[in-house]
Amino acid sequence: MEDKKEWLFMKVYDKQYKKLLIIPFVLLFIALVLIFYKYSTTGEFIEKGISLKGGTTITIPMVKGVNIEELRASLLSSFPGRDINIRELSRIGQSSGIIIEADVDPEETDELSSFLEKVERELSIKKDDYSIEIIGSSLGESFFRETIVAISIAFLFMGIVVFIYFRSFVPSIAVILSAFSDIIETLAIVNLLEIKLSTAGIAAFLMLIGYSVDTDILLSTRVLKVTEGTVFEKIKGAMRTGLMMSGTTIVAILTALIFTQSEVIRQIMIILLIGLGIDLINTWIQNAGLLRLYVERKQKPYEEKSGNDVEGEYE
Repeated sequence: MEDKKEWLFMKVYDKQYKKLLIIPFVLLFIALVLIFYKYSTTGEFIEKGISLKGGTTITIPMVKGVNIEELRASLLSSFPGRDINIRELSRIGQSSGIIIEADVDPEETDELSSFLEKVERELSIKKDDYSIEIIGSSLGESFFRETIVAISIAFLFMGIVVFIYFRSFVPSIAVILSAFSDIIETLAIVNLLEIKLSTAGIAAFLMLIGYSVDTDILLSTRVLKVTEGTVFEKIKGAMRTGLMMSGTTIVAILTALIFTQSEVIRQIMIILLIGLGIDLINTWIQNAGLLRLYVERKQKPYEEKSGNDVEGEYE
């Protein structure tokens, strides 16, 4: 029964690949609409965390038994409209302190002093009992701009390398489009989940570019460089290897999500998990479909010419 289902799936995948191309392009369109809507309503296309938009991070290493939700509610009541996040520090499964993040700009000295005094009163601690990390809004904004530039340059050089290797415009564009779709669609889902992106999240997106290009290069190399077999057979061969690569990575990510207690690692893993799921669609439907269209149209004149030559011999 399973073999029959698999055969039916591969038959649809083989015969209806042009119609299947609608799926990734619709997903990309929806993602772009969602990101544009967020930008038009909030002025930002992502939800930034403290490390990206600036603010104050307080690390209190020796506090235990704190009710995080009550503390957060108390701070929000005193500082309405502020973005306040509290997470627990742990060591070997044991609570070892907390981290309080708030978008209190260090230039607002009175507000910052009031915030620190409130924290001290709530937790019955002194200034020597905690450490403060302050990120100015201009520094956070500057870092974010430089990150966007770095990602753009990464895409540019990725495209150049792919074009030099394959020496063909269409396959190179297909690889870049697949990676671009992965980033945009993952970003849209991250926004829907209301995940506040930190510097760790930016690192996850950079890693996602690498994972995306990895499977796309595998597919393109098999289809364009291998001479034996039909285009579909080459895609199937690449898919077996590519799905195994993605599957092992997803298992590792899920393991990290289950066992890690670090919010930084969790954000990286969540973004990678979303991105790899999206990449399965964009690599094996979008990129594979575009490559197949390109190769089959390229081969068609040669097949027609060969057919005419054979007819001429019989005449």
